[in-house]
Amino acid sequence: MKSLEAVFGPNSALVEELYDQYKENPNSVPAHWKNFFDEHEGKPTNGSSSQKTEQAAPVSEKPASKKQEKSSKVPKDAELEKIKGVATKIVENMDLSLEVPTATSLRVLPVKMMIEDRTIINTHLLQRNEPKASFTHFIAWAIIKALEDFPGINNAYHFDGDNHFKAIPNQVNLGVAIDLPNKDGTRNLVVPNIKGVNNMTFKEFLHAFAALIDKARNGKLQIDDYQGTTISITNPGTIGTISSVPRLMQGQGAIVATGAIDYPAEYQSMSKEILNQLGISKVMTVTSTYDHRVIQGAESGSFLKKINDLLTGQESFYEDIFSDLEIPYKPIPYSTDTYSGPFGGKPDSLEYDRRIIGVWRLISMYRMRGHVLSDLDPLEKEPKYVPELDLEYYGLSLWDLDREFYCGGLGGRERAPLREIIKLLRDTYCGNIGADYMHLLDLDERRWLRDTMESSGNKADLTKDDKKQILHKLNQAMAFEEFLHKKYIGHKRFSLEGADTLIPMIHFMLNRSAESGIEKAFLGMAHRGRLNMLVNILNKPYHKVFAEFEGSVDPDSIQGSGDVKYHLGTKGVHKAPDGKEVQLELMPNPSHLEAVSPVVEGAVRAMQDHHESDDAEKKILPILVHGDAAFSGQGVVPETLNMSQLEGYKTGGTIHIIINNQIGFTTLPKDGRSTEYASDLAKMILAPIFHVNGDKPEAAVHAIQMAIDYRQKFGKDVVVDLIGYRKHGHNEGDEPAFTQPGMYKEINNHPPVRDLYTDALVKNNELSEEETQSIFDEFDNLLQEAFEDAKKSPNVDITEEIFDRTESDQQDRSQFPDTTYSAEELKDIAVKINTVPKDFDANPKLLKQLAKRADIVEKNEKKIDWGFAEALAFGSLLKSGRTVRITGQDVERGTFSHRHSVLHGTKTNQTFTPLNNLSDDQGYFHVHNSLLSEYAVMGFEFGYSAQQKDALVIWEAQFGDFVNGAQIIIDQFLSSSEAKWRQTTSLVLNLPHGYEGQGPEHSSARLERFLQLCAEDNMQVMNLTTPAQYFHMLRKQTLQDAKKPIILMTPKSLLRHPLATSNTQELAEGKFQPFITDDEVTKAKRLVICSGKVYYDLLKYRGENEIKDVAIARLEQLYPFPDEDISEQLKSFKDVKEIVWCQEEPKNMGAWSFVAPRFMEILENEQKLSYAGRQASASPAAGQKKIHEAEQLSLVEDALKL
Repeated sequence: MKSLEAVFGPNSALVEELYDQYKENPNSVPAHWKNFFDEHEGKPTNGSSSQKTEQAAPVSEKPASKKQEKSSKVPKDAELEKIKGVATKIVENMDLSLEVPTATSLRVLPVKMMIEDRTIINTHLLQRNEPKASFTHFIAWAIIKALEDFPGINNAYHFDGDNHFKAIPNQVNLGVAIDLPNKDGTRNLVVPNIKGVNNMTFKEFLHAFAALIDKARNGKLQIDDYQGTTISITNPGTIGTISSVPRLMQGQGAIVATGAIDYPAEYQSMSKEILNQLGISKVMTVTSTYDHRVIQGAESGSFLKKINDLLTGQESFYEDIFSDLEIPYKPIPYSTDTYSGPFGGKPDSLEYDRRIIGVWRLISMYRMRGHVLSDLDPLEKEPKYVPELDLEYYGLSLWDLDREFYCGGLGGRERAPLREIIKLLRDTYCGNIGADYMHLLDLDERRWLRDTMESSGNKADLTKDDKKQILHKLNQAMAFEEFLHKKYIGHKRFSLEGADTLIPMIHFMLNRSAESGIEKAFLGMAHRGRLNMLVNILNKPYHKVFAEFEGSVDPDSIQGSGDVKYHLGTKGVHKAPDGKEVQLELMPNPSHLEAVSPVVEGAVRAMQDHHESDDAEKKILPILVHGDAAFSGQGVVPETLNMSQLEGYKTGGTIHIIINNQIGFTTLPKDGRSTEYASDLAKMILAPIFHVNGDKPEAAVHAIQMAIDYRQKFGKDVVVDLIGYRKHGHNEGDEPAFTQPGMYKEINNHPPVRDLYTDALVKNNELSEEETQSIFDEFDNLLQEAFEDAKKSPNVDITEEIFDRTESDQQDRSQFPDTTYSAEELKDIAVKINTVPKDFDANPKLLKQLAKRADIVEKNEKKIDWGFAEALAFGSLLKSGRTVRITGQDVERGTFSHRHSVLHGTKTNQTFTPLNNLSDDQGYFHVHNSLLSEYAVMGFEFGYSAQQKDALVIWEAQFGDFVNGAQIIIDQFLSSSEAKWRQTTSLVLNLPHGYEGQGPEHSSARLERFLQLCAEDNMQVMNLTTPAQYFHMLRKQTLQDAKKPIILMTPKSLLRHPLATSNTQELAEGKFQPFITDDEVTKAKRLVICSGKVYYDLLKYRGENEIKDVAIARLEQLYPFPDEDISEQLKSFKDVKEIVWCQEEPKNMGAWSFVAPRFMEILENEQKLSYAGRQASASPAAGQKKIHEAEQLSLVEDALKL
């Protein structure tokens, strides 16, 4: 039978004490010990007696191997105190250990490397709420790793009575000496072990070590924890012991002891500054006491040398630890101290200056590239490496860490030890926020960002209430998604899960916005997380969202075709803690990613332009939420960014938030972009970028607060790149593991950020478990109540009336507003827009032209051309207080030099805008040459018009077919926004159109495409022929109540055509005519109907050939189709049998396919419709002018020749 000493070794004293306690009262010891002692005494356990092959001998039995001899004589006058209890067992164990023939190796180790890397490691462990690493952990780990090269140190001696054996364990069970207090205040040493440490990673070992200590301190150690120790470590250095030779217990091969960490004795009286200059490291004594029967001295000495090499960083020891702990950068490397200072026998100024410069360069590089080492990715923890952040890159080493250097005010200090400099830099730039801002050219901006971040270490200053609010918003985000997932399985919702931090981040951003005076925020975002935003930020009632999932239809939302729930917008109010409110508007958007971005910017600019405050840009805020793949991949993003600092489009800075889930549908970043970050595109406009770990909500809050402060101070865009993951597929019915199995295995095992943050708050005693659970329960109850309410929502009957889209007749449409305007006022406008200030450096030739124009209006001459009529229309609206805005490429002058709305000095930089100098109370005329963009600029103007509905807003293409670049805005917004979202607009598109032999690309504005989009009176499509028509159209568009966009085929050659003119009376007293009849021909044999510029070609041919019996009518408004006006013309020519539609465009283009069936419905008896125009063609127009002229002549002849 084995004795307890043989079973438990140095822990037998503790077992003796427990056994005594058991004998007095068996139920007073822990259950596992009671079972053990029951078995030991042969008592039944769990209803059966324990039959063991080998039982421990009775505790009262003493080992028979050797009788203890009487000790030496007691000193005179000494008092004898009997050793009792546990201490008695320790005496006996020590006596037994004398039977083991041991020897001891000793080595003094420099610990500079261990101290430095431990500091870095613990910084990260603390951030992650993981157990801290003590020096003992590293020493123990070095022992474990050294055993790989010297496994014999783990062997033990065994004698079976006849033969001697070397016992070779199959694993390393590391005994750890733990000092514990007894109930009577005395101390007790126990040595439980961690089994199989050689099969662990350092992270697993760290947690196993912490668990063992926790069990020991809470009295939860079990029998198995003491058994099977193969090698032990003890650390008497914690009480100041320099060196120790511990006793080796039977059954083990070695025990390693460590001494106190301190400077060598001969240096301990020196000042810290001198020690730092000398590069003196603290040291630690390590001893290896081993069983000399199975381990030899050379092996033990080599074993200690291996430990030395590991702990001093001469191998990959620390690199492996950093990797195990997923620390996202490399440890401080091992190096020798090359600084000679004043001890090198030569002046040290050059060497010292070199180091100062090196430190300054290191500081600059941390500011520039520190973000690369930041802990940003919740999923990926691969160490990153930036050679420019290595000490040796600048001629520095770990020996310089305690030396002071000039740091230029870093953290408010002029000088600091290099270790403190690096710590502040790493805290600031390599934590959970990666600040990317050194590309900014403005020194004030860089300085402000630097001081803001470095003064706080990039840490949020949050109260307990703030942290509770963060947890509350995280819970809202997560619980809402999980509730939908559970209740509506398989429904598309484009979950936010994996980027839940967006919700508290925006909540705190709005709080900060309210503090800084922002009154309203416009938001644009795609479908990812949109439902979450609607309910948890814009306060859309939960039951309404649930009702939509239930299939209920809100009767208030029914109009036109509608849209899916994750495209809809809404309005809300955010109430900040200080009582201030921020009005919120989430703009509706289509599935076309990023298309809403310029729309939001336009809406913001419209409100800013009409805000009463002088600093309107600081009152109205645009917020754009992007996806990572869309931000770097969609072309409209750089177009929108490019507008941010342009006079005609700037909005005082946009807050961009990238929901970076590191995947685009199924495409990984490596296949989706060529840039390092998804946000790198923003560097083109010199915007600062904050990359944030999505699992660190406090960091996200800090980043977004800085973003708002920066925006309010500098009026520029700023980007927050929130790096998370996507819990499900692209939608909830998609299986992402088909294409990213590894990524989704990790995601499925990753705890949600709410749980991570909850654990951190509880562990740090900032909130109790009861407080957190109360937050969760309250919201769960709210969701359940809303769900029950949604179930009760009444269903609306879907009748034919709801989806009836029958086209209205002309007689049922609203009457046009009165567009007449006083002739005297027109004359006044004509004078003012053609008069320049006395000190203006005007072009003489231009002054002559201006003088003639004013005269034309005064004399009612029929010489008002297209550009002049436009200016008069603008002036009439401006004088009534309306806003007029026109943008596009080269619109100030006009592509065809017909506008000249802004006059320029000949020798100076003077500019003068006549239309802004009409009267003191006039509206403002905004005219801006745009950037070379169609998509974003049209989107911007759509947003402007949708927000400011009483303004006249015009986007003009340089050539009509350039509108193709904005097709998404046309399809998704202009033509359908009212039907889908009740979003109206009165935007006018001026698209130069007409066949004049300029080739395929500059002839057609693709009229047919717009006509194909026409339905439900959604827009107006026109091709006008006179300046008066244009004048009245612009006024009608602005004054009419029903806000509909206009697509206008504007002229090119007609701008200066001698027949395409009007007089003052036609402008003052006329009206807009959708259809213009031919009053010159009363007895016709044929009626030709046309639209636009071809009218003048027909008119010229008819006059030159003296054709008297063919009437030419003009369809000015193609949609809504003026059926009543056309019917009246057809009735007046009821004897005319030939009705010809004439167009310049090929037959498969233009208006033919659109108007033909409509004409057929209203033709009189026996009237027949025919076509005169170009044949169908793949290209819009001929590339050769001669071919063009031949085709043009042919179609005119076809139309007019009987």
